[in-house]
Amino acid sequence: MFLPTTRQEMESLGWDHLDVVLVSGDSYIDSPFIGTALIGKLLLQAGYKVGIIAQPDTQSETDITRLGEPRLFWGVTAGSIDSMVANHTALKKRRKSDDYTPGGVNNKRPDRATIAYTNLIRRFFKDTCPIVLGGIEASLRRIAHYDYWTDRVRGSVLLDAKADYLVYGMAEKTVLELAEALKKGTDPRKIRGLCYLVSEGEIALLTSNYHELPSYDLVAQNKNAFVDMFHVFYQNNDPLTAKGLYQKHGMRYLVQNPPANYQTQADLDAVYALDYERTQHPYYERQGPVKALETIKFAISTHRGCYGECNFCAIAVHEGRTVRWRSQQSILTEAEQLTQTPGFKGYIQDIGGPTANMYGFECAKKLKSGSCPRKRCLYPTVCPVLKIDHHPQIELLKKVRRIKGIKKAFVSSGIRYDMLLADQACGRQYLKEVVEHHTSGQLKVAPEHTEDFVLSKMGKPGKSSLTDFKAMFDQMSYRSGKEQFLTYYMIAAHPGCTDQDMQRLKHFVSRKLKLHPEQVQVFTPTPSTYSSLMYYTEMDPFTRQPIFVEKDPRRKERQKSIITHKARG
Repeated sequence: MFLPTTRQEMESLGWDHLDVVLVSGDSYIDSPFIGTALIGKLLLQAGYKVGIIAQPDTQSETDITRLGEPRLFWGVTAGSIDSMVANHTALKKRRKSDDYTPGGVNNKRPDRATIAYTNLIRRFFKDTCPIVLGGIEASLRRIAHYDYWTDRVRGSVLLDAKADYLVYGMAEKTVLELAEALKKGTDPRKIRGLCYLVSEGEIALLTSNYHELPSYDLVAQNKNAFVDMFHVFYQNNDPLTAKGLYQKHGMRYLVQNPPANYQTQADLDAVYALDYERTQHPYYERQGPVKALETIKFAISTHRGCYGECNFCAIAVHEGRTVRWRSQQSILTEAEQLTQTPGFKGYIQDIGGPTANMYGFECAKKLKSGSCPRKRCLYPTVCPVLKIDHHPQIELLKKVRRIKGIKKAFVSSGIRYDMLLADQACGRQYLKEVVEHHTSGQLKVAPEHTEDFVLSKMGKPGKSSLTDFKAMFDQMSYRSGKEQFLTYYMIAAHPGCTDQDMQRLKHFVSRKLKLHPEQVQVFTPTPSTYSSLMYYTEMDPFTRQPIFVEKDPRRKERQKSIITHKARG
């Protein structure tokens, strides 16, 4: 069933009130890939009455009031993408389209949607029940952070929005515990994965398991203090080792409880076994189709988290550096269900996760003691303690393609080729499976650049592993009689990158990869990443040495054009 979006739908369910109203910057797609739908279905299963208001008009009471006031809390999210990224390009131009808006026109999601929706609720519901922020925008803006769009350090979004609580990360456990506490009338402030505000007098009540961050006033003025703050913030994201954090904002303190414990495999299986319609809600479908549905309608998420820790990526902070995966049976059951879904024509568009080939194995040391504080799993090289094993995914893919009604199951998520090359036992076999059975003609990889200095700032492996992987892929494609290609994602104007670096990148891809790249994006500094830290401070945060950062929009565009420009003749 769909969660109700109107009074009429509530009445058809026999509901005269709601416990929770979720407000989202996305259209309502009932899919496990959409956080609002997933959280809503999880709360519904737990016995709560939940409704959704998607992309409400912020200039009117019509949308925000149509479900009435919830009894427990409002849940507010900007949607699947930070609203500033959704609405603006890396060069700060307004985007014309939005893949999560009916009809594709970017006219529904406000800038800083988390703040806008909270203000909307406050305007029409005075002294209402708690407002709880969640989703990627709130999660990555939960402490003082650099905001590219205003080119300054902003305070926690919890204060800017004047909300009551903020849940961060993959917040299923936190949301359920918060709902229970609010239902019982107990104090929720001990719940893991929760942020809230306290007075100066209350901060003394925190235990020694909380670490004080430099104040907002200090980090807004002092870049070295901002670097110090971010290091502590980043290192306190693993549930096994993290302390709670608190940070002074004026006369109040933001408190971040330690992160929620990772979900078990049984937990993940249960989340993905919930009843999803896998399509757009009819109320919003009448407004037009949503392009995002094309890539997720017949796709399967196999795991969460990523230990790649690319410096420009926020997955490590939002989903965690420890990979958790669903059981094979859970995934196979979902694949079988897809074959019975209206519109399914035999093709699973993607079976993967943040990084496709991280399914089914993890570092035993990390699982026992948490992520290493001063070492990374894949950079500068693959850690020998991480025993990479592609065998579980090979077996999974074989079982999926044996399911009646499935013609092809594509691996469309990006592959870490350095991991594949490091797996001496099963790496080649995994690639052979993908090449022969699970590629739609193009396979995504994300080298991002080729120059060692730039790659070091990105936290990415060197180009030798890319050329080795390409040779292996080309050879296997040729032997299988398939005309297939690699699609390369590149970044221009990343901190440390100069015009000369882009010239060398162009030379490499022309000579070694023999292509003219089109998938090139200008670096966007998003909150809570090391690359954004470099962009703002213009220094390497690990050495404190200055680095070149291109900040002029025209010169950023020029870096991109160096590699994308096609010579005439």
